[in-house]
Order: sequence, then C-alpha cells, then structure tokens
Amino acid sequence: MPAITEIIKKRLSCRTYSEKPIEDKVLREFSYSINAVHTGPFGNQPKFKLIKLTSLTPQAWKQLGTYGVIKNAQFFLVGSVKKGNLAMEDYGYCKEKLILQATDLGLGTCWLGGTFQISRFAQAIGLQEGELLPTISPVGYPARQKSFTERMMRWNAGSDNRKPWSDIFFAGNFSQSLTQSQAGKYAEALENLRLAPSASNKQPWRILRDVKQNTFHFYLSRAFGYNLLRNVSLQDIDLGIAMCHFALTAQETGLKGRWQIDAAAPANKSLDYTATWQDNN
Repeated sequence: MPAITEIIKKRLSCRTYSEKPIEDKVLREFSYSINAVHTGPFGNQPKFKLIKLTSLTPQAWKQLGTYGVIKNAQFFLVGSVKKGNLAMEDYGYCKEKLILQATDLGLGTCWLGGTFQISRFAQAIGLQEGELLPTISPVGYPARQKSFTERMMRWNAGSDNRKPWSDIFFAGNFSQSLTQSQAGKYAEALENLRLAPSASNKQPWRILRDVKQNTFHFYLSRAFGYNLLRNVSLQDIDLGIAMCHFALTAQETGLKGRWQIDAAAPANKSLDYTATWQDNN
C-alpha cells in the first residue's frame, strides 16, 4: 500500500465518472471495509453502505436528487450515525478512511453534503429513528475528461487552493504562526491535514500547538450556512476529516498519541474548541 501522503495528494473530488464497471476484486475489497465496524475517536459508530444505482428504477434514480452535479456514477457510499456528542466529527473521521481507501484502489469519490434528496437515500439504506444521514459520496472510476459543470464548480470553490500554514497553524497563541521547522516530526501530519477536503473548500480548522504540554488543540472557525437542518454540521464533519488525515499520517510515521477533550485548552472568542491530540512519544 502506498504511503498515506501519496494517497492524500492523489485524492481529488470527482463528479464525472467513466461508464467502466468497477472490477469485482476492487469492489469486494472496498465492500469488505465498508461493512466492517467503524468507531471514531470519540466512540460514535457510523454505519456505511454502498448503493448500486443499477438496482434502482430510472424514476427512483432521478428522485435521488443530485441535481445534475454527478455524472455516470454507478455507486453511492452512504453513511449514517446516531445523534450524539461529537457524532459528526466521528462520522467525518471514519468516512474519510473509506474515501482514502477508495482512492488507493483507483476509484474516484466526492463528498456531497447538501445536493441530494435526503429522504430517498434514507429509504435506500433503511435509516432508523435517531440516526442522521449527513453525506453521500459517488464512487466509480473517474472519467478522463471533467464535465463543464464540474470544471466550473472546482473553479468557483477554489478546490485546488489551500490556505498557507500561517493562516491555520499556530504556536503557543493565536498571534504566532507555527512554521514547518517548528512543527518538527509533526510537519508531515500537519501538511496532510492542510490538504484535507472541506465544504466549499472553507478549510475551517485551526490548530494550536502547545510545546510545553506536547499537545495540538483543534478548533473550528465557523462560517455561516454550514449547519444544515437535521442536526448536521458540515464543518464539524470537515474537522473529523482533518483529524483523520493528521492521525493516519502520525501513525504511519511512527508518532504515538491519543485524542482527548482538554478542559484547559485556551479559549478564543472567534473559534470553537473541539479536541486535543496528546503526543505520547
């Protein structure tokens, strides 16, 4: 398996798919992971299901309501999670692991959090009372050429651009940026976090390093309009995705640590504290 950094750099949001069927071997391997038990760092257990669109009638397919955003997708990865504390973060964390595996298998994916018909997908996966269906993701081989709609969406969102380190990583306090040299052994993990996908490419995460405590505090810089109805916050999911990139990279590079809630994490009026990575090396 390639290094996680290679996979993260390879992953792109794909909205236009080839009509080539997914190979049986690839489908079996991906399905095995999807059907496994998933537990996020805060204990929530999202469930995922791969829906084959050819099993639906043309009318049912139209009623799924992706509004012309997705072309030729044969499968959708759909996830659900019970309402609970930090459920969205755990959902994003666990689903991004599957997204990265799909990338490693040569498949394209795309996080969709608002452009689909909730009720139709909920019916397709048998959503239970007390569960939320935060996002869906098309799955398939990427088409060689992107549609005009996809090219325009990437341009409008600035999908190929990422904020510089100085905007999102801080040392000691939020007036002092963290440099890559100061990050030391965590530089690769933070860089891979910086490359994480987010709704409208807002990149809402902010990370504060406390050198004395050997910790990284994770915060959200919230933007208006990303708290959807049905108790789903897309930016909380975004933070879970970023945490996943950080933790997977740390693990692969031999860095030991754990997630915790730190009551002593510094407060900031414009940021919402979520969690802390405690370095155990």
